[in-house]
This record gives sequence, structure tokens and C-alpha cells, in this order.
Amino acid sequence: MERSLRSDAQANHDRLVEAAARAFAREGADTSLKAIAAEAGVGIGTLYRRFPTREDLVEATYREQTTRLCGAAPQLLDDHPPVEALRTWMEHFVDYMLTKQGMADALPAILATREGLRAHSREALRNAVASLLRAGEAAGQLRPDLDPGDVLMALGGITLISGHEHQRELASRLISLLLEGLAV
Repeated sequence: MERSLRSDAQANHDRLVEAAARAFAREGADTSLKAIAAEAGVGIGTLYRRFPTREDLVEATYREQTTRLCGAAPQLLDDHPPVEALRTWMEHFVDYMLTKQGMADALPAILATREGLRAHSREALRNAVASLLRAGEAAGQLRPDLDPGDVLMALGGITLISGHEHQRELASRLISLLLEGLAV
């Protein structure tokens, strides 16, 4: 069991993971760790104390991004009508995948060696989508026969087709088409 961090250490951790997510999305997993530390406003020693290996930083970034994306679903449903919440979540999913694609070289080995990480992530994503779909169905806006796994596969396809920042507008257009297919 990991003990909780002091508030300053937690702040450093959070800044490092955020800076890493941006750097991985821009430059890939081989980006300079020194540049990540500088972007986070900490020294390289602080980075290595928190994340002894590059793989540890990639894993922490992947976990944090997955947790943040999945955790957004309930808040989006509180703040927006169901279909708008689903659209916003899907847009966030594309951003999440851009970060994940930036880690593509390092992530397969990490997912293969860190027991349960892949299954946990898939289940969390599936549950987030399921809650959004159920809310849309309950509101009479989405079809009742939708499978969360199918919706995630369609979103994955959208990110593969439009998986670069300069094609972000294409992803939004494809999300609109997907939502039309999910509607009642």
C-alpha cells in the first residue's frame, strides 16, 4: 500500500504527470525527461525520485489520464443533458487517445508487464461509456440496444482515422456522425 504524499510532493507529482501527458502527446514517449521536469517546474532529481524509470512515468501518466477521463462522466451528466455529456466525453476521449498514441512505443510493454492495468483501464472506460449511454436511453435520446464496447470500438476507429492534432476537426465531425447513429 502506497502511503499518501505530503501536499508539496503531491503537487510535484501532479505537475510532472500533467507535463508528461502534454509532452507525450506532442513528442512521443521518448521525449526528454529533463524537458518534462522543466515544464513541470521541478528539477530532474524530483522527477527521478517520483518516477525512477521512464516506464514508471508513462504508467503513471496513462493511469492518471484514464482515471480523469472516466471520472469526468458523472460530472458531465450533472452539468449537461445526456447526449451533450456523451459528446463532450467523446471529445475528451479523442484527446486521451492522442496522449496514449504519444506513448504508443512504451505502452505495450508496460501493459504487458503491469498486471491488471489493461483490464482495469478497459473496464473503467466501458463503465464510463455505459453510464453515459444509460442516461441517454433514460432520457429517450439514445437507442436502448447500444453496447458500450461497440461505442468504444467506434471511438477508437475515429481516433485512428483522425489521430493527429491537426485533424482534430475531422474527429469532431466523425463524433457527430457516430452520435447520429446512436440516437433514437
